[in-house]
Amino acid sequence: MKKSVKIDAIDLASVPIFVATMLAEAAVLRRTAMKRTLGDLDDANAEVLAGATLPADHLLPLGYERKDTTASLLMLVGNVAFGFATLKTLQRLDKMVSGRRISNIGGRKRSILGAMVLWDFLYYWDHRIQHEVRLFWANHVSHHSSQRYNLSTALRQPWSGFTLAWVFLPMPLLGFPAATTFHAGQLNLLYQYWIHTETIDRLPAPLEAVLNTPSHHRVHHGVNPQYLDKNYGGILIVWDKLFGTFEPELRRIKYGLTKNISTYNPMRIAYHEYASIGRDVIAAKGIRDKLRHVFGAPGWKPGETDSAGLGPPPPRVTTRIRP
Repeated sequence: MKKSVKIDAIDLASVPIFVATMLAEAAVLRRTAMKRTLGDLDDANAEVLAGATLPADHLLPLGYERKDTTASLLMLVGNVAFGFATLKTLQRLDKMVSGRRISNIGGRKRSILGAMVLWDFLYYWDHRIQHEVRLFWANHVSHHSSQRYNLSTALRQPWSGFTLAWVFLPMPLLGFPAATTFHAGQLNLLYQYWIHTETIDRLPAPLEAVLNTPSHHRVHHGVNPQYLDKNYGGILIVWDKLFGTFEPELRRIKYGLTKNISTYNPMRIAYHEYASIGRDVIAAKGIRDKLRHVFGAPGWKPGETDSAGLGPPPPRVTTRIRP
């Protein structure tokens, strides 16, 4: 989830909606007869892959936990604060690129639909890059750090999103006004809020085929080996199907990181991976290995090759610090 920060009426209206829906979700989950615990999927299965004919597991929710929810809300506060701190710089960048635009297609009337589709396409690559390049994963890892999955998880936002602002520069380059770009990102972000839930199982098949849904996004947050690095879409799931990163929800999902950080401290949630990168860079012996610790795949270790090297990437099941 990502957008530029600027408070408007939609944002103000969303606050009571967030509060009301989280309270309602928590109440529903408290009444759920069948629940599971954090540790019951420590041996997350990998035996059933996409295309299997077995029926999907029954959805068993985890529910809320006070410290976990508080950490998510504090991460949102930090995200908004850092967004305001970097807003003017990003606005100047947008204005500079807009002045060198190669098209005015974004300036046409009723361009919001085109802006939303383009933003969603760029968001897919923004999201995928954050999972495939460790420097950018260090920003996104905070969103995946909860071992629970509920509406408060959607609000567990990173504090260094400005490092990915360049991914969305095609918007001003194609002439989309800053306000239109903002609203496209805003609506994309708000859409993704409701899919962070275990109270909704699967939608009708035609919707599941096109849209990102709670079922698809639960997969994205899964640490099960078959779910790693899947389902990056924002509003549309078609990008994942087009670019080979789609995985259906079949087996019950274990959430969190492959190596959980076990903390509710917002500072550590936000920056623990940056600290790990620094330690690895200092310990690495050559410039090549130092660069790979920064720009290689998350979890890369000396002696392995990744997408930046000459061989295949390392197995992410054992080396990633993420779902």
